[in-house]
Amino acid sequence: MKLEITDAASKWFHDEMGLSDGNGVRFYGKVYGKTPVHDGFSLAITRDDNPEEVYTETDKDGIKYFVDAGDEWFFKGYDLGVDFDPKKDPENVTYSYTPNGEL
Repeated sequence: MKLEITDAASKWFHDEMGLSDGNGVRFYGKVYGKTPVHDGFSLAITRDDNPEEVYTETDKDGIKYFVDAGDEWFFKGYDLGVDFDPKKDPENVTYSYTPNGEL
């Protein structure tokens, strides 16, 4: 699984979450909601500066963005793209799921 964070999304995370070098952001699945690839579950984020068992990660602008091994089920088979476009959603980042053939 690839995890891609655009420059605009990185700036959004820094601004909205008050992040600085060495901080971390964890992506995970939570009950309720809907994504383009899951009914009944939605994507959530939380600040987590101490990942323990990482499924995938990427570093961008001094921040570690990652998915914990316990959330592999939610992302398996997809790469996750994270972007921010104030014209589409002025308050939130957007997510794209791209099939990657990983099953």
